Amino acid sequence: MAKIRTDIDMTSGAILPKLLKLSLPLMLSSVLQLLFNAADIIVVGNCASDVSLAAVGSTSSLVNLMTNLFLGLSTGANVLTSHYLGAGDNERVSKTVHTSVLLSVISGLMLTFVGCVFADDLLALMQTPSNVLELSALYLRIYFAGMVAMLVYNLGSSILRAKGDTKRPLMYLTLAGVINVGLNLLFVIVFRMDVAGVALATVISQCLSAFLIIRCLMKEEGALKLKLRKLRLDGSTVAKMMKIGIPAGFQGVLFSLSNVVIQSSVNGFGDIVMAGSAAAASIEGFVWVSMNAFSQGALTFVSTNIGAGKYSRVNRIAFVTCACAAVAGVVLGNLAFLCGRFLLGIYDPRPEVIDAGMIRMSLVCTMYFTCGLMDCIVGSIRGMEYAVTPTVVSLLGACGLRILWIFTGFRLEEFHTVFWLFMSYPVSWTVTFLAHLVCYIFMRRRLPSKDIVIETAE
Repeated sequence: MAKIRTDIDMTSGAILPKLLKLSLPLMLSSVLQLLFNAADIIVVGNCASDVSLAAVGSTSSLVNLMTNLFLGLSTGANVLTSHYLGAGDNERVSKTVHTSVLLSVISGLMLTFVGCVFADDLLALMQTPSNVLELSALYLRIYFAGMVAMLVYNLGSSILRAKGDTKRPLMYLTLAGVINVGLNLLFVIVFRMDVAGVALATVISQCLSAFLIIRCLMKEEGALKLKLRKLRLDGSTVAKMMKIGIPAGFQGVLFSLSNVVIQSSVNGFGDIVMAGSAAAASIEGFVWVSMNAFSQGALTFVSTNIGAGKYSRVNRIAFVTCACAAVAGVVLGNLAFLCGRFLLGIYDPRPEVIDAGMIRMSLVCTMYFTCGLMDCIVGSIRGMEYAVTPTVVSLLGACGLRILWIFTGFRLEEFHTVFWLFMSYPVSWTVTFLAHLVCYIFMRRRLPSKDIVIETAE
């Protein structure tokens, strides 16, 4: 039986077909990851109490805040692996693989400790209502017990993505997603475990996906092959991963911090708005990951082509990825909004919750394409190995504008509404995209305009 080819030649030929071959399985993989949390919210919303739904939904921004810094390491792993594969440097590819896996385990253990020990304090800082706090803390502690598995999967899949393999991670997440949904129903409906059941189901499914990705890497051939006896932290590789990954992760932290501030403001409007916002955010997430798949494609394609000295393809990659993300955002975002009442009803059938969710979706979903454009430009800049500038721009743009609005205009009585709270999202995306675009043009001019022949390492 012939072996299925999982790698993609990103340095020659038409860009769009190869981008779609990379990004579509990645998009489906990301959708499945979101289904982990969506299944939690749907099962709790229909089979448990309203307080349980608010407890699960209100933790998402805090989880993202705590994990994004470490998930930025997967960006570093992807850029380094792509660059070294493009340059044909197998020794450095191997060092990146083994360093990445060990670093993901260490980072996961750190997150587990912080999340389990400080859950109550962190939720209290977010002004989580007292009737929700206990269940939110329980969900958070169990969820963070699976941080090692989550980071191992994400870094492992980023390594495979560097050579264009997004199909096998999709297969693994499909299996894990089915098991997650089944365990959700079993633990909540049969065993009456409430939020503890959905959190435990998520952890088990994450452990399965991590096991499968490690098993895949151990069976790889060539430079990507993982050998447990070679697991060690290579100093220079860690430094390069940190140089790229920490700013990327810090940018994620900044976005999450602004979302935590917004979530704290949402919490002030009560359980109904919290539940509606949580359901809407879950639906919006599916639109975002569909666009973000092209951002990851921009990162991988640009990095690989620069590693191979194919500088003439960089602008085309940036344009194609932005166009794809914009189309996905416009089509899927507006489709989600038009079907919003039906979709929100799946999470929670109460009319007042649906009304609250529709306010958020009317602003976020219809303008989400601007976020996709912003992310693709950032992916292209990071593929050129500029890591700090996108973080600074995001700090001053998206994050700074949101936080400034929360503490200034939003405090005025006439603007202290849910509508004006969520208006901060599309405004900040548009402004930050334009700023990133200026940075991209400036940085692209620093690179050679013509291709360079790279000597392949033996």
